[in-house]
Amino acid sequence: MKKTITIFGSSLPKEGDKEFDYAHQLGSLLAKNNFNICTGGYRGIMHAASKGAKENGAEVTGITVDLWGSIPSEFLTKEIKCENLFERITKLIETGDGYIILQGGTGTLLELAVVWELMNKNLIQKKPAACHSSMWGDIIAIMDKQIEYENRSTGLIKCFDNVEEIVDYFRCNLD
Repeated sequence: MKKTITIFGSSLPKEGDKEFDYAHQLGSLLAKNNFNICTGGYRGIMHAASKGAKENGAEVTGITVDLWGSIPSEFLTKEIKCENLFERITKLIETGDGYIILQGGTGTLLELAVVWELMNKNLIQKKPAACHSSMWGDIIAIMDKQIEYENRSTGLIKCFDNVEEIVDYFRCNLD
């Protein structure tokens, strides 16, 4: 059975934007390496990754919630509708065998924090988690220092510079 990678990221990038193109490339390469993906199901990075994955034969699950009147990406092969934001975040985490956090704002920060906290407190099984962007790299480094001071598990979230490194990380860390 194929493993599913949940991808978190901004809903704002549009086709032609660097972040959009990066997410499309990531979705494509994950699919080519026998992974399915899961996203929040709407536009921006979610749409770009979904498009790349579906174009390359992967299943694409969108976990949606009707808070913004948005239309789900046409590249989803499956949609799971949630009642509220908290149910959506829970379902995104439950669906993933691993997590990728791309460029984003406070919503993406929330998703990263929830994944990190649940793994750090052993409330969910530790799973591979990777970030891309210098912004996340800085945040991860600062938080890992605090987590080390608190005698908790450090190194739960890895940071990478390119798509190939991220996909290799998941190929090596998921059976």
